[in-house]
Amino acid sequence: MFFVVFLLFSVLIVQLGVVQILNGQEFQDKINSTVKDVTKIPVPRGKIYDRNHQVVVNNKALYSITYTPPKGVQAKDKLEVAEKLSKYISMYDSKTKKSKLKTITERDKKEYFYLLHQKEVDKRLSSKEAADMDNAKQYKTLLSRITKEEISHFSEEDMKVMLIKKEMDKAYSLTPQIIKNEGVTPEEYAKVSEHLHELPGVNATTDWERNYPYKNTFKNILGSITTEKQGVPSEKLKTYLAKGYNRNDRIGKSGLEEEYEDLLRGRKEQIQYTTNKKGEVVDTKTIVEGQRGSDLVLTIDMDFQKKLDKVVKDALQSTKGKFPYLNRFMNDAMAVAMNPKTGEILAISGTHYDEKKHKYENADYKVLYDARQPGSAVKGATLLSGYQSGVIDIGKGFYDAPIKIAGTPQKASWRNFGWVDDVRALRVSSNVYMFNVAMRMGGEYNYQPNKSITFHPEAITEFRNYFSEFGLGVKTGVDFPYEATGYKGDHPKAGNLLDFAIGQYDTFTTLQLAQYVSTIANDGYRVRPHFLKEVREPIADEEQLGPVKEEVNPTIMNKIQMDDKYLHRVQEGFRQVFHNPEGTAYNHFNSEPYRSYKIAGKTGTAQNYIFENGVKVADTENQTLIGYAPYDDPEIAFAIIVPDAGLKASNAINHTIGQGLLKSYFDLKKERAQDDTAE
Repeated sequence: MFFVVFLLFSVLIVQLGVVQILNGQEFQDKINSTVKDVTKIPVPRGKIYDRNHQVVVNNKALYSITYTPPKGVQAKDKLEVAEKLSKYISMYDSKTKKSKLKTITERDKKEYFYLLHQKEVDKRLSSKEAADMDNAKQYKTLLSRITKEEISHFSEEDMKVMLIKKEMDKAYSLTPQIIKNEGVTPEEYAKVSEHLHELPGVNATTDWERNYPYKNTFKNILGSITTEKQGVPSEKLKTYLAKGYNRNDRIGKSGLEEEYEDLLRGRKEQIQYTTNKKGEVVDTKTIVEGQRGSDLVLTIDMDFQKKLDKVVKDALQSTKGKFPYLNRFMNDAMAVAMNPKTGEILAISGTHYDEKKHKYENADYKVLYDARQPGSAVKGATLLSGYQSGVIDIGKGFYDAPIKIAGTPQKASWRNFGWVDDVRALRVSSNVYMFNVAMRMGGEYNYQPNKSITFHPEAITEFRNYFSEFGLGVKTGVDFPYEATGYKGDHPKAGNLLDFAIGQYDTFTTLQLAQYVSTIANDGYRVRPHFLKEVREPIADEEQLGPVKEEVNPTIMNKIQMDDKYLHRVQEGFRQVFHNPEGTAYNHFNSEPYRSYKIAGKTGTAQNYIFENGVKVADTENQTLIGYAPYDDPEIAFAIIVPDAGLKASNAINHTIGQGLLKSYFDLKKERAQDDTAE
């Protein structure tokens, strides 16, 4: 027995020697081992400027109270911090108290009660019951056994603690979570800063929010960002996490903020946290310096934008005011101006009248979203389609008189013009001329009144293909998250083909019309419209623009495949619309300063019937106007749509807006030229 005991002790001593002497350091290193984690801290977004370097979107600095939980932090530890923090900050004031308290749920109250009375509540679940449950079910059962009476007497201080802890619970390990950044007073900021030593994980820092110096002007094109509480939308979570975002990061959720998220987001600051086995942070180190997002310079001229907004709103308000009943369905007006050579969008304006609120609202987005039948404005594309398909040539004439196809209503121009050639057809806006082009494209060269016509169903597809070369019925390519392409009529018949030729079948957006007229002004080159002009490097001096990082050059999407003589023919017809006494826009633009602008373009009206519950309640019309100036060296192209105007009661609102648009543009140009000369 002695030798057995001796032998066992000898083995034990050898084993202890191996552990302590040979492997001692290795095991000690494991005991002292630490874990390094990297957290990415969001930085302010880039600013947005207009083409004249006026700030359109800025970042406003805010005091902010944040919480960064260490690894493995327990609910009781959070509660303790929340109780201490509640002494130094308020989570609501008299105005927000009711709404803030509504966010506290019954479960929040029960969880708070449980943390305060854990031992007592734990006794409400027997060991026998617990044996058949996992931890989550045990916790849920315990909460269910807390009565409503027990959670009905919490004080305002208790509520404040709950609100703070509710925000703290949203935080991910070693990732800052904003507890409060709205209405943090200097006193609150100072108190929290002074007591950071007793508030583990809490920090008093600065945050930011988007600021708009021009308020609502151009706001719904600029778009918006999510709040810190909203974070990354669930449907985009995987994509953004793969890009290095945190779940609670603010991202662009609409407009240009969404379109240029990758440029505006900036480079996050990366902080390395070193934690021991207990999850305690023992060291922090910045391994990547943060840099705010790149600054964007837009093509928009905010001075012109403000003027155009006023022109559009005043015209709509005045016209509805003069004939409120006849114009009761006319609740929108849209206009856009762009450089036809570069595609730079100079101003984009939409006004909507909200019948319920009795209020006129900014609705710029309708220029890209709201597609309408444009009427005669598309006749330039119809004529060019006829040239390109070979069914007509320069100088071709038709006799303008009503057309009657068997089984369809009579179709005519707004008056009978007799013999018209191609240029005059544009000048006087002859429907019949365009009907003849359409019939020929459908295969009918021998129209006979009151008889059916030969019609190739593929003719409308051919028409649409030609129109698409100008940007009608297809995406313009604008740098925006979404744009409508319009509605294409189904199952076209012969009469529909004729309607298509005068813009009363398919629908198009105001921006599509602007790209179409720009293509004609630009000698057949279709240029992509765009809002972004330059990307600038962010620099330390917040008041200055940094060096150019990227410049957006014109993008030619296609060139109309036809002889330039045909484009010049349409350009001449467009010129005569404004400068020939027979032109449909002549009476509105035959005075100074409009004559000196050298405008070319096309007017348009499209019949539009309003139905309610299947019953027609009104005859209205969509009023349009497209154009460019000067016609010999275009620098501005524009399109205007005013839908659902009352017949003979609209006071030519499309022309009123056109006059204001052009005068605003050229007046600004003149003022700036004078300022440059004075300097």
